[in-house]
Amino acid sequence: MRISKLFFLTLFLSLALLPSAKAQAADKAAVPYPDATTPKAIDRGELKAQPGVAPISVTVALKMSNLAEAENLLKALHTPGNPQFHQFLTAQEFVARFGPAEADVAKVVAELTKYGLTVERTTATTLKATGSAAAMEKAFAVSLHSFEVPAHGNVAGYTFHSPLTHPTIPSEISGAVSGVVGLDNRPSLHPLNKTVVHALGTAPAAAPASTGDPFEYLTVIDFAKYYHVDPLYERGITGKGRTIGIMTFASSTPSDAIAYWTAIGLDFDPNRITVVNVDGGPGAPSDASGSLETTLDTEQSGGVAPGAKIIIYQAPNTSQGFVDVLATTFDSNKAETVSMSWGEWEWFDNLENSPATDPITGNTVSVLQASHELLVRAALQGQTVDASSGDGGAYEADYSLGGCAGPYSASTPDTCTNPLSVGYPSSDSAITAAGGTTLPGTISICLDAACDSVYTVSHKHERVWGWDYLEGFCVAIGIPDPVACGISDVGSGGGVSISYFEPLYQWGIPGVQLSQPGQVWQATPDIGAYYEIGTYYALPSYFPGRNVPDVSFNSDPETGYIVYYTSSSGTTLGLYQGYGGTSFAAPQLNGVMALIGESVHGRLGLLNYPLYDLVRSGQAYGGDDAPLRAIKYGDNWFYHGSDGYNLGAGVGTMDVANFDAVLRGQH
Repeated sequence: MRISKLFFLTLFLSLALLPSAKAQAADKAAVPYPDATTPKAIDRGELKAQPGVAPISVTVALKMSNLAEAENLLKALHTPGNPQFHQFLTAQEFVARFGPAEADVAKVVAELTKYGLTVERTTATTLKATGSAAAMEKAFAVSLHSFEVPAHGNVAGYTFHSPLTHPTIPSEISGAVSGVVGLDNRPSLHPLNKTVVHALGTAPAAAPASTGDPFEYLTVIDFAKYYHVDPLYERGITGKGRTIGIMTFASSTPSDAIAYWTAIGLDFDPNRITVVNVDGGPGAPSDASGSLETTLDTEQSGGVAPGAKIIIYQAPNTSQGFVDVLATTFDSNKAETVSMSWGEWEWFDNLENSPATDPITGNTVSVLQASHELLVRAALQGQTVDASSGDGGAYEADYSLGGCAGPYSASTPDTCTNPLSVGYPSSDSAITAAGGTTLPGTISICLDAACDSVYTVSHKHERVWGWDYLEGFCVAIGIPDPVACGISDVGSGGGVSISYFEPLYQWGIPGVQLSQPGQVWQATPDIGAYYEIGTYYALPSYFPGRNVPDVSFNSDPETGYIVYYTSSSGTTLGLYQGYGGTSFAAPQLNGVMALIGESVHGRLGLLNYPLYDLVRSGQAYGGDDAPLRAIKYGDNWFYHGSDGYNLGAGVGTMDVANFDAVLRGQH
């Protein structure tokens, strides 16, 4: 069904009259996610000295019993011809084979109880320890302080607690623990969606030949047409019998997705959405907390696979919420495919106060280690998990941290360097990183309010998304500085991880790179104090790290999509055009894998194995039946497109029907 731009503009007004379904979230205020406008936190002193301090909880992530064996099994499960190929574990089989030993669990519980903490088992691999601030300080050898972030503009203020030094795990149990999270409960993740840079509007334009709707008004129908999903629908494949999981940190209004799917004529079960609140949920829907992200994730993934059920796993935006939402999603093992469209600079978890020190080895155990083991579990269970690679181009650190600008100057407040960097969780080797492209066609942007003058730029080929192609627009409107114009470093997140080694599936792939030399994080003291991460870190040079992204879809807002969304600043459903970001690619990939899962009658596990095997075997590109399309043009401000793998678009984009045929041939 084809719906015109004019139809959308009129239809959403009538849909606004539909009754809004209440978000299934706890009745509490949402906490805003941090951005460049967030004020610096004010230290209010010791947490235990604050009046009316409630008990606090931390998550203790338990180590897998044999991670090396699990990683070896992971490869066997994803190697066609291996006797164990796609013989994925059930949740019970995983626990029996790789779960923590019950004796170790009992030892951890007993040790933490000695400090006055109440401990309960939350999943097979996590515990929740609850107690007073004083008890937490004794257990983990820290001083906890309370911090206040003032209200600003229309954004509410909030408080959080954080330790002043890295916590230490009691030596008696350090060997059984992979991470302790929750001593620092500041919001840290940000949603990876982006809207168009210009404020003057888009010039009227006919629909590009590659899609049915104009740029900025694309829907999942356009996505399906361009990336060759339609042949699956013609075979009756809609995601029936599959369950899509969405992991997120802001509540949404489920009726928004219902309205979107209704508007574009999809056939779906109106009761397909289930919401699971983790750690009490993230609070009521709000613009400041990122509810639009959850909304578009639901609309896109559920729109690509209209026959699938959807479970939204939502947690508070904290490191603890991040680990707990992964643990809950994978422990339940209900969703065959899962996506996340939130992230942060991967090194931030090593710099902030989330790591704890193992007193035996002197190493740190952190969110990165705990979540990696959980992602390995998901892959062993056959769950396909993907995440947005980020919208900061090759420079995720500056984009993620915000609050500072380059170039760094020791005498200039609020400045920092801008090292090549990637985001997390997409940099984890046990997840598929979804990057972004710009569609071919002509982009027209008004240069004045009346649109008498228009800036146009045309692309003959799909290209790596990077807004450096808009530098001419910035000059035309009299703002030649890319930073001031709002285009600097915006694009497909990509680069080399300095937290994870290059995984086996990327070995021998042309285009895979080592980390660049001379990359330094340096900031003025006020910025370092604000993030509590210090002021200088030299990042490792020539590190053989995991390369990001893996695969890409259109993510450029200038060739972007519409979102149906009920804003917390209003009371009616609205249509928002010109949205993009790799947070579209991730849920779209989620929906695609739900379709292919139905097509092959089974789970698919970690998608990276078949993606890179196709490149390695020479079967990826060329010909009408090629499963992948190389992205040869464009850049993400540093890494360029190429004929094959590159750090702007990964292995390229999918021809979904052809990719499905390859996977069906392996079953």
